[in-house]
Amino acid sequence: MTTLTRRQWVKSLALTALASGGALAQQGEKKPPQPLPISEYEPKSMLHVAETRIERSRFPVIDFHTHLSFTNTSGPVEKASPRAKREEILPVMDRKNIRTMVHLTGGYGAALEENLRYWQQPNPDRFVVFTEPWFKKSIEPNYSQFQGEQIERAAKLGAKGLKVLKTLGLFLRENVTTGKLISIDDRRFDTMWEAAGAVKLPVAIHTSDPEAFFLPIDRYNERFEELNAHPDWSFHGKDFPSNRELHEARLRVVARHPKTQFVFLHVGNAEDLAWVSGWLDRYPNISVEIGARIGELGRQPRAARKFFDKYQDRILFGTDAIPYGNETPQQIFGEQLYEIYYRFLETEDEYFDYAPAPVPPQGRWRIYGIGLPDRILKKVYHENAERLLRLK
Repeated sequence: MTTLTRRQWVKSLALTALASGGALAQQGEKKPPQPLPISEYEPKSMLHVAETRIERSRFPVIDFHTHLSFTNTSGPVEKASPRAKREEILPVMDRKNIRTMVHLTGGYGAALEENLRYWQQPNPDRFVVFTEPWFKKSIEPNYSQFQGEQIERAAKLGAKGLKVLKTLGLFLRENVTTGKLISIDDRRFDTMWEAAGAVKLPVAIHTSDPEAFFLPIDRYNERFEELNAHPDWSFHGKDFPSNRELHEARLRVVARHPKTQFVFLHVGNAEDLAWVSGWLDRYPNISVEIGARIGELGRQPRAARKFFDKYQDRILFGTDAIPYGNETPQQIFGEQLYEIYYRFLETEDEYFDYAPAPVPPQGRWRIYGIGLPDRILKKVYHENAERLLRLK
């Protein structure tokens, strides 16, 4: 054991004091934490996990949910407003193994005819066009009969289905844009649902939105950034129905029209797969599509995998892709978008981005792949859609 002399002991105390004083001085100079806007926060994960790039899907794909144009209603006659040209879309489709894209927002009247001429007729194996309800005419006394006849006309022109936007239930009012909101199960649309069933056009219907869109935009809302950037996407307050009320109204429509095939877009309600499972068990005329919801499915991978196993014959591949749709990065048509979907479905990779964006656009989380087997992949990628759309 070493014995310190008095001089060594004093020197040790002095050095300790100096060190303490220096540390205290440094603490005194320490700057307070700098505020960082959440929008500028882009953390890089330190996890070392597998990263699998799937450049082409394992089997050919039918993308059941895309928007290649929208209908311009500003003039005296409705016109198709394309988001891109065929020559921009087809090369991406070829590289990503996309056999067919289903263009849901094909419009009505003259716009529908334009869309059929531009997309479907020159490339019937590559593009499928849906029609839409003529909501602007809903104030007319003979609307119910008129809308039914328009569905029949659309089928004769070559349209392959009917797309119903969330306009019904959240925006369409008694005087189109003013007055009381019209419910999804309003009887004036019964003829439309029946007509679609009679001519075997599947009804792709978007009802409600993520549950967070019906809650206050505050610090407890997991989609705060998304809603803060787009406050008009919020359906909290005012005279909007609740998320549950909207879905229940849609289910009443399904129950009243058992011969009509409905496709619930966005998985119906991807945040509550148990509830959606109940719908599928009760109503055989419902299928679901996954567009813009792998962000939800991928953060519950075990439940999602069980869901795909059980309902493998009733799940359709879709992306909700929009060419140049920059305000919704999870929907921008392009190679990156499809690679993320393929990675989610084909691999068991962990903790990866659900959108090609530096900041997760829907909520600050990442997703996990569900690694579907080939027999289910074939069904989801194209077989279920082929059957529903009666494609050869």
